[in-house]
Amino acid sequence: MSRTRTALLAAVALVAGATGTAYAVAPDGVGAAAVPCTVSYQVQNQWDTGFTAAVTVTNLGAAKSSWAVKWSYAGNQRVTSGWNAKVTQSGSNVTAANESYNGTLATGGSASFGFQGTYSGSNAIPATFTLDGVTCNVDGGGGPTDPTDPTGPGDRVNNPYSGAKVYVNPEWSAKAAAEPGGNRIASQPTGVWLDRIAAINGVNGGMGLRDHLDAALAQKGSGELVVQLVIYNLPGRDCAALASNGELGPTEIGRYKTEYIDPIAAILSDAKYAPLRIVTTVEIDSLPNLVTNTGSRATATPECDVMKANGNYVKGVGYALNKLGDVGNVYNYVDAGHHGWIGWDDNFGASADVFHDAATAEGATPSDVHGFITNTANYSALKENNFTINDSVAGKSVRESKWVDWNRYVDELGFAQAFRNELVSTGFDTNIGMLIDTSRNGWGGTARPAGPGATTSVDTYIDGGRYDRRIHIGNWCNQSGAGLGERPKAAPESGIDAYVWMKPPGESDGASKAIPNDEGKGFDRMCDPTYTGTPRNGNNLTGALPDAPVSGHWFSAQFQQLMRNAYPSLP
Repeated sequence: MSRTRTALLAAVALVAGATGTAYAVAPDGVGAAAVPCTVSYQVQNQWDTGFTAAVTVTNLGAAKSSWAVKWSYAGNQRVTSGWNAKVTQSGSNVTAANESYNGTLATGGSASFGFQGTYSGSNAIPATFTLDGVTCNVDGGGGPTDPTDPTGPGDRVNNPYSGAKVYVNPEWSAKAAAEPGGNRIASQPTGVWLDRIAAINGVNGGMGLRDHLDAALAQKGSGELVVQLVIYNLPGRDCAALASNGELGPTEIGRYKTEYIDPIAAILSDAKYAPLRIVTTVEIDSLPNLVTNTGSRATATPECDVMKANGNYVKGVGYALNKLGDVGNVYNYVDAGHHGWIGWDDNFGASADVFHDAATAEGATPSDVHGFITNTANYSALKENNFTINDSVAGKSVRESKWVDWNRYVDELGFAQAFRNELVSTGFDTNIGMLIDTSRNGWGGTARPAGPGATTSVDTYIDGGRYDRRIHIGNWCNQSGAGLGERPKAAPESGIDAYVWMKPPGESDGASKAIPNDEGKGFDRMCDPTYTGTPRNGNNLTGALPDAPVSGHWFSAQFQQLMRNAYPSLP
């Protein structure tokens, strides 16, 4: 998937057929020769000085046990790294040879690989490719030669939110507008959650995926429009909690692929929806569990150990990235937790490694990832202005305070920017962007502390000045005192593609008591305001609001609180 601009496959005219496929011509013009092989070369990402490309070679001759594809550049393109093939370059000549695991190429079989390169000026598509010395036909090429000029519907851009409106979900908007004062935010864009198979076609007469996409086309007008979808139905979902358990059991990876991801991908690939920019946020609150809630850690759960052992979180996310990334106007953003979950030294790099594992599973590559999203499953303040991680009080670092507790980060913006750099270091594209969910992290409205607390101790200093008023940073369910945060906004800070409201304000995180339901959602005591907690929240009270409904259901009291405590405040 692209970080900047990606073109749909464009025909490279050698001898143009009706389908845009180029065919070889036999010597002396005696009809068409047998086609020995075809090559598809697609520029996926392109920016001012570099690009990534995907190549697929199809062997139409005798079966092979090894292979090498070669081409030459007319410009100054230089390959810097590759995947799924050994890609080398000498002068303008490039060779891509099979790896040990993909050398077999049957008659009619295909092999795909990718690479990253640099260029200046134009980035022209090579005109000729060979497979083991035999010239192949070119089954299209792709990519803009001018990185400042997208070339038609489906071209991916560097930041899908830039210059675009964002889809307002009519169903959420109607609920918000029906609340006293809710019309002040009812026109804000929020995420559309596909949290079970039935949601694809609509639940209880509600809007399905096609309904939302059709409504988005109507909202689009002549400009650009982003649609935000939440892909959320992993096998064994939410292994460290119960409030958002899903319909699929730990081993039902087959159903996840064929009954959930494949139908979504089929709908998104409908040419009717090509004019939309479709942002998919992939599997909220999932992959970091494999780091933080497994093994010998005090926070481990048997359910997360199972998901680590069977690999179905990694496989599921990889499959989703691969299938959705094949759709030319889809932008995949993977959920990256929040600073109060993976900001500690033990979790930070290890989580980035797990994300890379998922991005190279089930046919996915890092180029299928446009970016990452943080804070959807939490309430962390965007920016704590009254202290920094480098402060010391009474001879102690703020990291020693009970609130910070040796975390490296004190707010979500600093974490997201730093984690982006860590992700790049593991092999993700240098131009990935971050989204930060600000739907519930306003904290305190006009009653925010004006400065740091007393310098009596490091704890009084932090507790007196922090905006985030949760009892403990591990609390996550329907938090008392929370408020709406920054309104959705494109490109607000370096490395941040947008502030978003992916979690729709007013939709519950989980039920405060056991409520029977047909959605597979359990009762998690972290949503019970009387519960005294677990090691994940320091065995503190949960800070949850009472009388909450099942996760995803409308929670009027929470919605009213969020408006009341909004920062920036509402008019």
